[in-house]
This record gives sequence, structure tokens and C-alpha cells, in this order.
Amino acid sequence: MRALALFSGGLDSMIAMKLMAVQGIDVTAININIGFGGTKDVSALFRSRAEAVGADFEVVDVREEYLKEVLFTPKYGYGKRFNPCVDCHAFMMKSAKALLGKFGASFIITGEVLGQRPMSQNSKALKNVLELSNDEDNIILRPMSAKLLPPTKPEIEGWVDREKLLDIEGRDRKRQLSLAAEFGFEEFASPGGGCLLTDIYFTAKLRDFVAYQPLKVEDIAFLKVGRHFRLQGGSKLILGRNEAENNILEGLKNDAFVDIFLGDLPAPYGKISKNASAEDRLFAAKTALFYTKIERDKQHKVQIAGEVVETCSFDDGAVLKPYAVGV
Repeated sequence: MRALALFSGGLDSMIAMKLMAVQGIDVTAININIGFGGTKDVSALFRSRAEAVGADFEVVDVREEYLKEVLFTPKYGYGKRFNPCVDCHAFMMKSAKALLGKFGASFIITGEVLGQRPMSQNSKALKNVLELSNDEDNIILRPMSAKLLPPTKPEIEGWVDREKLLDIEGRDRKRQLSLAAEFGFEEFASPGGGCLLTDIYFTAKLRDFVAYQPLKVEDIAFLKVGRHFRLQGGSKLILGRNEAENNILEGLKNDAFVDIFLGDLPAPYGKISKNASAEDRLFAAKTALFYTKIERDKQHKVQIAGEVVETCSFDDGAVLKPYAVGV
């Protein structure tokens, strides 16, 4: 018997998987990649956490489908930001159901805890998730709060012993931390979540972006790094804030953007909309120079898409404030 576990690296999911493993059930942890995690590749870290509970690990890329089916048309709307949590959870469960055959699994488990998140994990929200995920077979099990919820097929059929499942409710973490110590988990994530769709600064950039053009998968990476500006002519300007972001921006490829380069000057690497006007390109050059240490009135050559713009910096950063997005 095998279960698929929805796994985002957290302690609740690790405990849920361990509860299956101790009952002799094989577990494959799947990380559903919707595109809105952080900038770092955490797959190796997540794999090690899955292995700590005896589970296999796979990353499943559903970014295209998520943009088309969920992000802009959620049935249950958004949270405080751009986070369609109920629809998102249901989409992940539907994605997992479609993979049962591939992994030879019979049911799905999640680390959800009743009442842990007041808006997306209350009893009504959990029910809505099941309905939206089309769980007619009743095969989605939430081991952390199973004793507080109606029995699922894995429990009814005896695949899982319901008496060995839990009745955790609310936001207190004492029982989870106690179980972590009991199971010998030495490394696990805090319950912060990590979804950028709940971040006020990221979602400001996202809302600005989609106000001007459709969002594609390759655009998401640009929204995760740098200072963002929406210039007067409508073009998007992105400048790295440090060497690490400069390197990321330089490596990103997108036909809608061109590069801004200041030669050997210690300066931000940048990207600007390919169709930017001459006025916006000049503004971008002056903005890039503002974030260097050169004298404000000193002329410097800035390369934009291979063409040279020679100008000086703005005297005062206040001129940039009306154009700054999510900073």
C-alpha cells in the first residue's frame, strides 16, 4: 500500500508521513511546484526531510496549469494578498489524484491541521477543498486532525488504523514539537508557509505586472528579484540590489526584456521591457546610475540592449518614488 503526500517541507507534513510509515504504508512525498516559492532551489532540502521520515520524494511542475486554471479565477477568492488558498489546495489535491497511477498509490495525505489557519483550514474551508478537488472516492486523508473529521476510505477500508491518527486542532504547536522530538526529527521548517502570494511586496509587483501584460511562467522569476519600477511610458524596469541578484538577473532569459549593463562599474545589473521608449530607456539609465557610488553629475555610458545611453544620475532619489513598485 502506498500513499502520496502533499509536501511543502513543513513539520506537519513530516509527521503526517511518519504516521503512515509506522503503519507499514509506503509514502511518496510530492512537492507541487506552482511557481511561487522562493528564489532558492530547496528540492535537495525537501528530499532530505522526506528521507528523514522514510519517504520517496518527487517535484511536480504544474506552473502552466496553475496560471491557467487557478491564479486569476479562484472560485473562493483570495486571502489578504493574491493568495487563493482554498482553490490552491484543491488544485494540488487534483494534481496529486492524477498521479496516483504513476506512483502506484491508493490514497493521498496532507499535513493540514484543523483550525491552524483560520481562513483556509477551518472546517468549512477543508470541506470546500475536498469538494473542489472532486474527491468523490473519499481518498484524501488528513492524519493530523483525522479523529476530528469524517472517516475517509483509507480508514473505512482498514488501510489505515484511525485509532493511530491524531486529533490536533488550532495553532498551538506543542504536540507537533513533542512528536518531532519523539520521531527524532532534527531539522524541519517553521510554520510560516513561504508562499510569495501572501507577501505584500511580491503581490504588489505581481498586480502591477498583470495590469500591463499577461503573466507567463517565465515572467515569475523576474518578479522574485530586484527593485521594480513602472516607468512613465509603461515599461518595466528591474535592477539588482546586490551581486547575487545581479547574477540571477543576468542569467534570466525572457524575450520581453533586454539587458541594462554598466560595464565594469560596481552597479546594478538590470532588465527593461524590450519595447521601452527612448524616454524610458534614458530614465532607466539614470536610475541604474543612481544606485552606484559615482558622482551624481558625472556622465557615464550605460548599455541597453547593446546600444549606449550616455547620461548622469538623478540628483535625488525622491524622483524614483512614484515609479517604484513593491519596494
